[in-house]
Amino acid sequence: MTEGGWAFDGEPVTLSPNTVTLVHGTSFCVCGSNGDLDGAAAQGTFFQDTRILSGWRLRVDGAPVEHITTSTPDPFRARFVGRGRSPRPQAESTLLVRRDRYVGAGMREDLVLRNYGRETATHVVTIRVEADFADLFEVKEGRVRSRGEHASEVADDELRLTWRLDGRSRGTRVWGEGAECSPSTLTFRAVIPPKGEWSTCVTVQPVVDGEPVAPLFPREHPVDQSVPARREAQWRKASPVLRRTGNRALAATLQRSREDLGALRIFDPDRPDDTAIAAGAPWFMTLFGRDSILASYMSLAIDPSLALGTVRTLAHHQGVRVEPNSEEEPGRILHEMRFGADASLVLGGSNVYYGTADATPLFAVLVGELSRWGIGRDRVAAMIPHVDRALEWVERHGDRDGDGFVEYERATDRGLVNQGWKDSWDGVNFADGTIARAPVALCEVQGYAYSAYLARACLCDDFDDPGGARHWRERAAELKERFNERFWLPDLGRYAVALDGDKRPVDALASNVGHCLWSGIVDDDKAAIVADDLLSPRMFTGWGVRTLASDMGAYNPMSYHNGSVWPHDSALVATGLMRYGFVEHAQRVATAVLDAAEAFGGRLPELLCGFDRADHPEPVPYPTSCSPQAWASATPVHLLRLLLRVEPYVPHRKVWVAPVLPASFGPLSLDGVPLAGTRVSLEVDGDDVRLHGLPDDVELVRGIVRRHPGAIRKSR
Repeated sequence: MTEGGWAFDGEPVTLSPNTVTLVHGTSFCVCGSNGDLDGAAAQGTFFQDTRILSGWRLRVDGAPVEHITTSTPDPFRARFVGRGRSPRPQAESTLLVRRDRYVGAGMREDLVLRNYGRETATHVVTIRVEADFADLFEVKEGRVRSRGEHASEVADDELRLTWRLDGRSRGTRVWGEGAECSPSTLTFRAVIPPKGEWSTCVTVQPVVDGEPVAPLFPREHPVDQSVPARREAQWRKASPVLRRTGNRALAATLQRSREDLGALRIFDPDRPDDTAIAAGAPWFMTLFGRDSILASYMSLAIDPSLALGTVRTLAHHQGVRVEPNSEEEPGRILHEMRFGADASLVLGGSNVYYGTADATPLFAVLVGELSRWGIGRDRVAAMIPHVDRALEWVERHGDRDGDGFVEYERATDRGLVNQGWKDSWDGVNFADGTIARAPVALCEVQGYAYSAYLARACLCDDFDDPGGARHWRERAAELKERFNERFWLPDLGRYAVALDGDKRPVDALASNVGHCLWSGIVDDDKAAIVADDLLSPRMFTGWGVRTLASDMGAYNPMSYHNGSVWPHDSALVATGLMRYGFVEHAQRVATAVLDAAEAFGGRLPELLCGFDRADHPEPVPYPTSCSPQAWASATPVHLLRLLLRVEPYVPHRKVWVAPVLPASFGPLSLDGVPLAGTRVSLEVDGDDVRLHGLPDDVELVRGIVRRHPGAIRKSR
């Protein structure tokens, strides 16, 4: 994942296996399995990158509740069930304690006590509240420090906690029906008849610079009528359904992916029609250029509007000036957005940081894919000026020295050292383990630029501009020729992962080259060598493709980028293998990743350790992975599309389908796939393929599309 804060400031704290994470938009809660926020690493309720609750401890008659079970029926809600302590020694408890928690623009907790005894019971219920207002980066990295002025006051029936620093303030208002408030505690006195129950509702409301945030779960309305509940219901109703498959694990994995992608959506109140996708929970519930682009690209078969909302939001924040601290440049697509009050803690010291080399060409690639998917001519047309500005950045600011390649070098020591997807400080290295020195031109970024040129050529075709189409195809061909001359290492029989600041080839064998297959920049006569390297024992673990080969100097299967396995990375590698016709290679990678998903209960982690499957019959999780994480959640969706070999080109009024499903997956039926402005059903049974619901003027082609859609010229 492209977590700039991770790579820049250190590894995230490790969350307990019993941690519960609830998310909605830019709000999330990380708590123990009993519902308490008890001071354990990184727990808290967060709103816009600020921890508005750092402590939340429920006690009944002064004692903790004995935890029984936890359920999470929706991404934003959880139910914690426990029992109170018995007042009589050696007697079983008759007091059930239920906490229903809802997260979104703060938090709401409905508390129910049920008395199963035969006598009236009286209990004192307390909730101890703490709010340190720490910035998310401080919490994530375990370096919270006391800053600013903290205040606590009781007003009427509510507790108000406030933090102020340099003219900014954040606050938390907490109130509950029937509560007695002190500066740190809400106290309730519950009298419960035999077989009866007592309940209350407690609301936690964020306050930003003195302005309370409107609650998403007002107590006067049923939760099922709340905005998050209605959004979740609508998402489930509109998402495609795998009606039939021979593989139950695949069905469970796809269902989990659908739920997690829905949970990771973020909504901008200023542009309510644009729903984008956040990078991952808990630490990256915000827009990331590269992550959001790739995740929405890989989830097109579920909902193209995610990709549309993502490109619109990124276009809104596209760079317009040269600003070294934030690394903003005209036409550049952002790396990440943050919302915390203390901008000094984030990359570049700005709430929007632009330090990435690949998000900008990938933006153009995604707009081209949206056009091919049939998102709508007018919608695509509105994005073309932004695509042209992005390509201007690629050719001007991206190519710093005029050698025809996109390279990066941070403009400030507050920025990322490495600005590709492997953005940890040691993520780009030579075969002997030496770190590459900037400026660095990554192989996959050149592939993205090549794909961006072809995407622009497609857009020219789609909008009847043959001269423009020729220009961009020529630019792509020139880049491909130059890339294969400079990056291919004939003595080693592989591509360089990068060129360093002295234009020396960085000679490590890494998964980056699989992205070059995905883009199509690899020469045909070299593709088989690349494919075999990627499936060799030093690269392929049985759970996916390693980020770095096991015989490289920097290899470490427990590292973040130097030997681990990232599901999204393996998915793009598999796509590249399929694009060049290496079907069996692609199937091996795809099924390996889906096997890993099954082992993780259907939810792929952000990354896993790069141990060989022969040595570890279960995949070994990486300890600080985000979960759910956007491009990991989108990976199973994309892998199914890959194995079905579905390639739409709606402006050409064609859809190519040529399934190569493993036998265990079929027969397979998918309903409600969004395509060409409608919903279609796909049925696959061996070689028999049926696609129902296509517009009458769209042709189903039972075959494979050419190497890259940009090579397909519009019929006249």
